[in-house]
Amino acid sequence: MEPIVHTYSIVARDETSGQFGVAVQSHWFSVGSLCPWVEAGVGAVATQSSVKASYGPKGLDLLRTGKSAQEALATLLAEDEGRESRQVAMVDAHGNVAVHTGAHCIAKAGHIAGKGFSVQANMMKNDSVWPAMAEAFQASKGDLAERMLNTLQAAQAEGGDIRGKQSAAMLVADGTRSAEPYDHILIDLRIDDHPEPLVELERLLHIQRAYECMNKGDEFLVKNEMAEAMKQYSLGARLAPSIDELPFWQAVTMAANGHLTEALPIFHTVFSKNRDWAEALKRLPAAGFFPEDAEMMNIILRELEE
Repeated sequence: MEPIVHTYSIVARDETSGQFGVAVQSHWFSVGSLCPWVEAGVGAVATQSSVKASYGPKGLDLLRTGKSAQEALATLLAEDEGRESRQVAMVDAHGNVAVHTGAHCIAKAGHIAGKGFSVQANMMKNDSVWPAMAEAFQASKGDLAERMLNTLQAAQAEGGDIRGKQSAAMLVADGTRSAEPYDHILIDLRIDDHPEPLVELERLLHIQRAYECMNKGDEFLVKNEMAEAMKQYSLGARLAPSIDELPFWQAVTMAANGHLTEALPIFHTVFSKNRDWAEALKRLPAAGFFPEDAEMMNIILRELEE
């Protein structure tokens, strides 16, 4: 029996960045394992209602061969005797959109397609949910992930799924077509079971942003652009203040690149929260992640005692 994944979702291609994305929320366990499908440089698919997950990989296969979103979706619908119970949306590499809401989808159900995006929903509390989603996406600023999150939040504010809420997911890839598309996944977040899945999705997105800032900080530091590095590190720390690992690696990178004095107070703060980070540091040189410099190591480990 096919899962009954009643839900609301958005598929989109960002015209500026070329990114593809799907974001979804449902009162169904682990919606992220069924609904969203994205491949860098190829397209995005959302499959829901009486969900047939094969619309995802098969749709991407067809898009990869050069089929437009309309052609790919028409091909799959023609082969599917259960098409009237499906709700499927696709966007291709050119921003073309195709969407289908079958006549047997449980009301309230519908969709709106716009330039480079489609919003779709079924078993909603109100028939104003998907218009609110379309309006929110078109009015939103920021990158694709932020705009899609705003879209889901607008749906929930309008009443959302008549059954309530349980899971959410967001999948974003860049616009680079590659033989190794898994290297181009930018965001892959899933909340499988949570009383406030969109609140949790937003929290996880902030943590993802924090790690991205730390990575950018490392890149600037290696180029000896200290001011820009510290700006990124500080932003990452503000986004995820409870995560000790981020400042630990910040301090490691700084010390390894000639900024030991600036790194010491960061090591001190991290060690004061969890002394195990000092033991972790001692293991890094053997693995090639920190210089083999006994004097520097001893200076850093004194922060345990102060």
